[in-house]
Amino acid sequence: MAVIGIMSAMHEELAAVLAAMPDEQRVRVAERDFWVGHWHGHDVVAVLSRIGKVAAATTATVLLERFKVDALVFTGAAGGLAPHAQVGDVVVATGLVQHDMDASLLFPRYEVPLYGRARFDTDPALSEALAAAASQVLSDPAQHLGAQAIADFHLLSPRVHQGLIVSGDRFVSTTAESQALQRSLPDALAVEMEGAAVAQVCLDYGVPFAAVRTISDRADDDAHTDFNRFIREVASRYSLAILSQWLMHR
Repeated sequence: MAVIGIMSAMHEELAAVLAAMPDEQRVRVAERDFWVGHWHGHDVVAVLSRIGKVAAATTATVLLERFKVDALVFTGAAGGLAPHAQVGDVVVATGLVQHDMDASLLFPRYEVPLYGRARFDTDPALSEALAAAASQVLSDPAQHLGAQAIADFHLLSPRVHQGLIVSGDRFVSTTAESQALQRSLPDALAVEMEGAAVAQVCLDYGVPFAAVRTISDRADDDAHTDFNRFIREVASRYSLAILSQWLMHR
């Protein structure tokens, strides 16, 4: 049976996944807790990615080397870049780029040296299946979220987007930074701090990878301040519901 790796960016999301796994067992490797169990009849290993590209790449490598996962899904939150990627929407990556990779004296900007590419594509079939699951979940937000969260975060008509997500080792939270990224990477939908590194590791190992991110803010000066509440009451619940929907029909 295939082994599915699930990486979550936030403790709240991982806790929600673990609560759905009836028999998880902790295995500690490289100062990380990997939770091995089952979910909807599938072998699953769930782990907290930690923050940043290096930490996430280390976590992904252990998943692939030690636990031999056959597919890896990253779920978490991201800042919206494209004007139509609004708070509460879900972005399913078709590709990822490191926005802080710049060896431009030797290589084109954003290109990862010796790979001959800047963009690391996700697995098409895996991403399409997760996008379908996300569309099903977002068709009825009230089934998964509390009424107060829907009202406070204006989540009346959330949408699913598919496209480019960019990653870098800095938290983008000002209008100037956001606009600079939009100018240099105009097709980017969202920004976060881990996904492109994990995609690169998965390419190295030939393992299918997908990333699903809930837009928590607009990555600018107007970003809402109650980030932790959004993760707890919106992003973690969407992640749980999307993964559950996907696994039930896998």
